[in-house]
Amino acid sequence: MKRLLILLAAALALASPAAAQERAIVDASAPSDLSVTIYRDPERSVGEEMETNWPQGFAMISETRTVILPPGQSTVRFEGVAEGMVSVSAIVTGLPGGTIEKNRNAELLSPAALVNGALGNRITITRTNPATGEQTSERAVVRTRADGGLMLQSSAGYEAVRCAGVPERLTFDRIPSGLSAKPVFSINTQDANGGTYEVTLTYLAWGFDWQADYIATLTGEGRRDWFEMNLLSWLSLVNDNGQSFENAQLLVIAGTLNVESDFEGLSDPPTAAPLRLTCYPLGNTKQGSPLQSPVATLPLAEAEMMESRAGEMIVVTGARKSTADMMYSPGSVMEAGEERLGDLKLYRVPERVTVSAKGLKQVAFLNRQDVQARYLYVASCGPYNWFDPEEEFRSADMLLVTKNEDRRGLGVSLPQGMMTVFEPSAFGPQLVAETELRDYARGQEIELDLPRSNQVNFQCGRVVDNLDVDNNDRQWVEMKGEVRNANPHPVTMRVMLGQSVDWDVRIRRVKSSVKNGFRIAEFKVPANATREFRWKVRSSAEE
Repeated sequence: MKRLLILLAAALALASPAAAQERAIVDASAPSDLSVTIYRDPERSVGEEMETNWPQGFAMISETRTVILPPGQSTVRFEGVAEGMVSVSAIVTGLPGGTIEKNRNAELLSPAALVNGALGNRITITRTNPATGEQTSERAVVRTRADGGLMLQSSAGYEAVRCAGVPERLTFDRIPSGLSAKPVFSINTQDANGGTYEVTLTYLAWGFDWQADYIATLTGEGRRDWFEMNLLSWLSLVNDNGQSFENAQLLVIAGTLNVESDFEGLSDPPTAAPLRLTCYPLGNTKQGSPLQSPVATLPLAEAEMMESRAGEMIVVTGARKSTADMMYSPGSVMEAGEERLGDLKLYRVPERVTVSAKGLKQVAFLNRQDVQARYLYVASCGPYNWFDPEEEFRSADMLLVTKNEDRRGLGVSLPQGMMTVFEPSAFGPQLVAETELRDYARGQEIELDLPRSNQVNFQCGRVVDNLDVDNNDRQWVEMKGEVRNANPHPVTMRVMLGQSVDWDVRIRRVKSSVKNGFRIAEFKVPANATREFRWKVRSSAEE
């Protein structure tokens, strides 16, 4: 029996934490190399502005750091990771023992965390006499957590902080273990021999987004109905995290990404709780208590003991450029290199940049001179309308049209964004339109909506009134249209004749085709002239 008890005691001793090998705490170096790849908000549609105050995109961040491991087991701390880090996505490469366990700090160094960590320990409280300015310090024990009030025990007894009516300051002897002013990601690993290793930490982080902004300046030069324009584009990046990424290789991803995970929920940023102090009631039951602020601000401990956290401040780095600055930027703008990433497009900014904390940054990435484009005027003429000679003409819609190919001055994938169009005048370039741009691949035709024209008008409809075109035994219905062009130059007109699945169309002496499911006709209208055109339609539905 005695032998059994001895063996049991030995087994418990070996299994106890005291007997287990203690893990060394190792702090990884600051990043020596950084790469930030930003994915735009997958739910943001074309024409929808980026949420700069609450970005819904994310980024993949890759950090290269140096780690010096002792022999045995170690806990490696990576301080300064993004607060929006999705820790389950983190991968650490370069360690011989791999990763045994991953952890993320849930609380940052803050006034409340400092008080909670000092619970039951002694601190120094310093009071200042408002009349004389004399300061008196004494030691006191923290007896409550920072849950609405702070109670200290000193030689004079128990008292609540900031309730004596005199200025008070708390000084802490040390920072409680496990607290850091910056977000920390840590892993457990082991290495039998120890050594110095260069490791790479890669993870996803919530709270990023980007969009493209285009400036198109018409030069007024060209031939026929084509003209030339200069196209400049800027990448607008937003980082809502409280951490900056200095001298980083910047990449952005364009295209629609299928995201199933809730990155916002998975990120679970660490908290930095303020210290809220509530005093006991004053006054009496007859007169009541005087109104007091329920929140008092606790000054930080001595500056060398605690770093102030600026997470609530918004620092804008790389101030947003004015439209004029964008228009007249020099021609030596760097261009982002385009690469394929499956069905997506990757744009690599050629120079390293700093993605600042709580900041909006703009990087010029595309500059194309002498891009060829033209205006296209559009009218919709269905068989349900009657051509009334007495009816007023309607304004035609306008499109800015080009093709994304080298011979038109483009030939580069264009990510989704907004385009501002300027035209030259005697008083300088004037704003004429703003339009939306979806993602366009190379070789695609680009058609951008512009405001309706005041110079090109049209009228169209059936020649015969009071005709039921849906119950016409599939007889051909004669149609007529007129287009008036008040411009001093010819224009191209596109007429939408009806959906191709619903209507058969006959038209002569005019180019016709099917585009985006519609039967269309395109033709020229001379300068300062009116052109008439006719065609026939019938329902394509079989009886």
